[in-house]
Amino acid sequence: MVIKTAEFVKSSGKWQECPEPNIPEYAFIGRSNVGKSSLINAMMNHKDLAKTSGTPGKTQLINHFLVNENWYLTDLPGYGYAKVSKVQRKDFEKLITNYILNRRNLVNLFVLVDSRHSPQKIDLEFIQWCGESGIPFSIVFTKADKLKPNVVIKNVEDYKAELHKTWEDLPELYVTSAEKKEGGDNILNFIQKTNEFLTNNNISFDE
Repeated sequence: MVIKTAEFVKSSGKWQECPEPNIPEYAFIGRSNVGKSSLINAMMNHKDLAKTSGTPGKTQLINHFLVNENWYLTDLPGYGYAKVSKVQRKDFEKLITNYILNRRNLVNLFVLVDSRHSPQKIDLEFIQWCGESGIPFSIVFTKADKLKPNVVIKNVEDYKAELHKTWEDLPELYVTSAEKKEGGDNILNFIQKTNEFLTNNNISFDE
C-alpha cells in the first residue's frame, strides 16, 4: 500500500464521540512505552503524525487518522499504566473496552508487544480477552532492531509457545522495527487486502 495522505481527524474522550463509523477502521494498542506512536509514524512516513513521548501513558484519548481518504487508523490509549492513579487506570480501561466492543467498523485490532521481553502477563491477559470477546486482532512485535535477530526469533517463539497453551490457532504475527522501518509494509499489505475484500464483497458498516 502506498500512503498518499494521512491526516489527523480528532481525539475522543468517549467512544461515542469518535468519527462516523462508515469506513474500515484499524486500531493499534499496546502497553505504555511499547513504541506504538513510533511504529504508526514509520508506517505513515510521517515524523510526528502520532505524538511520541518518553513518558508512558501519553496517549490518553482515542486518536483517529484518515489514511488515503478511505480508512481510519486509530491510536488507542495504552493499557497497564504504571504511573497513573487506580481511578485513571479504570477510566482508561473503560474507554478502551467500550471502544473495542462497540465500534462497529473496527475491522482489526493490532496488539503491540515489546519483542525485547519474555511473554508478559498483562499482554497475555489482554490477548486472551480479545479472543474471548470475539475481537479480530493481530499481534505486532515492536523494537526488533534492539536485539540480535536470533534473540527476536526466540522471544517470538516463546510467545507462540505460551499462547498455544490456550489457543489452537494463532492470529497473524508481525515483527517490526520503527527505527529501521521494517515490518510495517506487511501490516499495510494486510490492511489493503482486507479493504479490497470488503469492497469486492460490498460489505458496508452502515446500520
